[in-house]
Amino acid sequence: MRVLITGGSGFLGARLARTLLKTGRLALAGAAAAEITELRLTDLAPPPADLLADARVSAVTGDLAALLRDGRLALDDIDAVVHLAAAVSAECEADLDLGLRSNLEASLALLQAARHAGRAPVFVFASSVAVFGAAPGRSLPETIEDDDLPVPRSSYGVQKFAVEQLVADFDRRGLVRGRNVRLMTVAVRPGRPNGAASGFLSGMVREPLAGARCVVPVSPETRVALASPGNTVAGLLRALEASADAWGPATAVNLPALSTTAGEIAQALARVAGDEAASRLDWQPDARIAAIVGGWPARFAGTRAKALGLAPDASVEALIRAYAADHPDALQRPLRDA
Repeated sequence: MRVLITGGSGFLGARLARTLLKTGRLALAGAAAAEITELRLTDLAPPPADLLADARVSAVTGDLAALLRDGRLALDDIDAVVHLAAAVSAECEADLDLGLRSNLEASLALLQAARHAGRAPVFVFASSVAVFGAAPGRSLPETIEDDDLPVPRSSYGVQKFAVEQLVADFDRRGLVRGRNVRLMTVAVRPGRPNGAASGFLSGMVREPLAGARCVVPVSPETRVALASPGNTVAGLLRALEASADAWGPATAVNLPALSTTAGEIAQALARVAGDEAASRLDWQPDARIAAIVGGWPARFAGTRAKALGLAPDASVEALIRAYAADHPDALQRPLRDA
């Protein structure tokens, strides 16, 4: 079995790749488990060295649309696609053309490549909670249900929702077996901040634990929906493995969400790392970021996710401890005992 992961050199793509390689087998769309013979990773940069060292990994580096256009990336032998590559929220709001190229045009090119390959691969598309927003003069529902109609209020959200609809239509036509999944804000991400409007939510933990300061651009009352990297990868794997009957319609599944606030993240940080760590948070409101993040829903019913056996993370403290366990070298000092 051959699996393509776009954005395969990124944090989430690399983590998914490592999980698949460790398991070694995949029960694709409810079929019997088969050996994974190749993971094809594509991104703007090469994958991490540990992935390149595995004989089952091949890398195709460059702009996704260009790779498809000139034939350097082909889907003729691909059984499943996990499409993670994207320009992120704040980048797309700042540069419309970047978002249109990276999120809309490249995604359509990938779907067309799958169509013309004629294999109808399982096609998992990583969408986002940014597809939701409050229409002018209206407020979001208190809790988002799986069948609530998205009303995106950012270019990023519009682009993600448009690709959801394309995946659903290609699925309806039998060209791919579409699986749209809406990811929550993934926390805690390691490494340097990215251009996502929600990136500070990882920074609130990552930077103080490393002895650095972090600017928090929203009020403590701002409510958000989080998911650990492990839980997010579990959702992507379930999308690959669920049978058509278990998955249900081609409309998107909202992955499980831990609903919390920026203030509660700070409180959890103080509990597990001490007041000194929490004092490294600088609360400096940024109206632009607050408008984007504050416009996203933070509570999800998750009915379809529950039926698929998925559950939200237990607590913010659990997210922090999971990050510390995965990245002990990134900590200035060990966390307090639980």
